[in-house]
Amino acid sequence: MDHESAAGPAGDPRFAAARLKERIYATITIISVVIGLRSAGHVDAAGAAATLLTTAVGLWLAAVVADQQAHRVVHGRLATGHELRGILSVSSPLLLSAVGPLVLVAAAALGVMSVDTALLAAAAVSVAGLFAWGCYGGVRMGGGALAALLAGALDAAIGLAVALVKAFAGH
Repeated sequence: MDHESAAGPAGDPRFAAARLKERIYATITIISVVIGLRSAGHVDAAGAAATLLTTAVGLWLAAVVADQQAHRVVHGRLATGHELRGILSVSSPLLLSAVGPLVLVAAAALGVMSVDTALLAAAAVSVAGLFAWGCYGGVRMGGGALAALLAGALDAAIGLAVALVKAFAGH
């Protein structure tokens, strides 16, 4: 990622695309985690929350370390100041992907639903998010409502397929 796209203004389409890419990647990973937790057997709310939180934080830290290392290799120095803020801003959606699932798991901890139901709902909400981003992308491409729905369905199906592969491959 170059300096301009990493630290660009919020109105910069490259900056927005980089942030959205991170959000979609993290969403697919979170779907994998909740599917894996649900299929692993009995997990309590605290264990599910800890797994979701450590997954999101781990993804975020990995992205920050990778961006910092790439910057160091390309520019011969650490990213600091404006560049570092850009790296942190681009990677921050990795943390946001866990918020919805954590809220659902917290509801399970409060007895509103079972942990299995919370994990299933978290996967469904995350897949719905992929569908919504796909629809929005279809609309932005100007293909009309049917094309947008098709794009949303395709993105949701691909995201779910990737998540299932990751979940059952143990990644």
